[in-house]
Amino acid sequence: MPICEVFGSCMPNISWKLTSGEEISAHAVFSNVFILLLKLWKFNCPPLEHGIGDAPTVGSQLTPEYLLLVRNSHLLSDGNNRKNSNRRRLSEIASLSSPNSVFVDSFPKLKVWYRQHQACIASTLSGLVHGTPFHQIVEGLLNMMFKKINRGNQASLASGSSSSSGPGNDDASTGPKLPAWDILEAIPFVVDAALTACAHGRLSPRELATGLKDLADFLPASLATIVSYFSAEVTRGVWKPAFMNGTDWPSPAANLQNVEEQIKKILAETGVDVPSLTTGDSSPATLPLPLAAFTSLTITYKVDRSSERFLHLAGQTLEGLAAGCPWPCMPIVASLWTQKARRWSDFLIFSASRTVFLHNSDAVVQLVKSCFTATLGMSSSSISCSGGVGALLGHGFKSNLSGRICPVAPGILYLRAYRSVRDIVFLTEEIVSILMQSVREIVCDGQPKQPPLKKFKPTKDSAKYGQVSLASAMTKVKLAGALGASLVWISGGLALVQLLINETLPSWFISNHRSDQEEKSNGMVGMVAMLGGYGLAYFAVLCGAFAWGVDSSSSASKRRQKVLGTHMEFLASALDGKISLGCDPAIWRAYVSGFVSLMVNCTPNWVLEVDVLVLKRLSKGLRRLNEEGLALTLLGAGGVGTMGAAAELIIDTGI
Repeated sequence: MPICEVFGSCMPNISWKLTSGEEISAHAVFSNVFILLLKLWKFNCPPLEHGIGDAPTVGSQLTPEYLLLVRNSHLLSDGNNRKNSNRRRLSEIASLSSPNSVFVDSFPKLKVWYRQHQACIASTLSGLVHGTPFHQIVEGLLNMMFKKINRGNQASLASGSSSSSGPGNDDASTGPKLPAWDILEAIPFVVDAALTACAHGRLSPRELATGLKDLADFLPASLATIVSYFSAEVTRGVWKPAFMNGTDWPSPAANLQNVEEQIKKILAETGVDVPSLTTGDSSPATLPLPLAAFTSLTITYKVDRSSERFLHLAGQTLEGLAAGCPWPCMPIVASLWTQKARRWSDFLIFSASRTVFLHNSDAVVQLVKSCFTATLGMSSSSISCSGGVGALLGHGFKSNLSGRICPVAPGILYLRAYRSVRDIVFLTEEIVSILMQSVREIVCDGQPKQPPLKKFKPTKDSAKYGQVSLASAMTKVKLAGALGASLVWISGGLALVQLLINETLPSWFISNHRSDQEEKSNGMVGMVAMLGGYGLAYFAVLCGAFAWGVDSSSSASKRRQKVLGTHMEFLASALDGKISLGCDPAIWRAYVSGFVSLMVNCTPNWVLEVDVLVLKRLSKGLRRLNEEGLALTLLGAGGVGTMGAAAELIIDTGI
């Protein structure tokens, strides 16, 4: 930040000669450092990610203020980090630049640009006054970008008047001799004027793309502001569509159909079937005008090492913006870039496949189901039939010898797609539903429908119910619960786990759930209910462990007492008969006993945070379920406050 502040305020004619003989200007130094800063706070994460779900993603929180806050925290905690080598090293690095805390106000130029960046996203541009020095800077940049047009003494793109001379109108071949910060401040107005001129036919698409590339070459850091402007304008949806016909704009027709078919094939091999993927008509391909201009700009870059950092900055934003636009914008962008860089075709097509999950909630449900079937070994796919984590994640993303994309494991596709899910509350409800469905499939898988199975006596190896090994079924149920907890945690983090335990699970128990007819005919209702309840308990406890930890070492554990207390109150009230339940009583009984047992044995610190009166009510409810031993164990783990109740229980039951 200090380097950006200093070099961004220098005139461009200041330069230094490196030991290699290369001469580097203040603009070059500023651009390199500024783009590095943007990468640190994930500037190129699309705005789409900032609005998904009920809680912001990590990327949206990595603002300059947040980065400085992290730096200051390492500096202030220097004395507490002597035992932690990594934190001690970070503290030493933080103290090198300044031994005191640093805030954004220490960098006024950066702060002005950042505020303008936020304002550009929030609303349309305004405030450009004709004849002011700032307006002349805008004019100078436009003259540099479109010097061939301006030589004909045409009207100014910025205001419609003839070009004027001023401090911003230096030689068009070299560009304005201004500090980088002044140029960055003017760029949103420059790009807006150019895009408006293109929309009204005063500027051809090719001239627009060439002019934007000239601007980015003149000051590479300007690409960041160009990205910011296009990101905002694409999401506004006020621009007319651009017809990608190959005359005005580049055409994707050469391989668009092939890209769509490849996307559909990737999804089908993962277990996702979306019939409405292809457009199925001969209408011309269109993109929103800002997205078309942005795509055309990125295509002008050469795919080499010198352009790598700029393409990385623009590439993720381009992908996110195209994904957020109506189908088939993403396949169109992927097709255009596939024509540009054929060696990237597999990656581009795979990236485009995640767009489906943004536009189709049924596809998300199918993908989650595919994750469960693959993990449990119930899939007919060759890559998932063995089950386990290997089947869930596979071997990543690769191509086979014939150049085609190998089947992608569902877990890999989910890791690429979960950020595209808008309604994570809906996703959580579906995960609970799919978990219970998986339990039914575990129990009923391979069972003959007629006649009903008889109960067998337990063997020395394992207890059996019908032809189902209870031990193996329990192992698979735990695996399903662990997968469900993992999906919830990575999809929504702490906020989603709290929502699950406070709202989703209680609502599920209160709702009415009927046993499947196949379960009844096979005599499997009891086992499905028992394993289903325990699976939900394992799922819930594991979600809590992911979010809060099993002890009090993490900062998130401070929220555990309130959320856990609310859930335990729900359990106690339902056991007291104050809440009517709609689920199978066997499921409820298995859930309560499983949840309490796991909490007592695996997370005893949680028990100490529950209100003593609630623990006593729970123990009485467990006694009514003939779980006297578990009730006593719960009271024993509750600390001094429950010792009296534990003693009474021992006297009453003679345990």
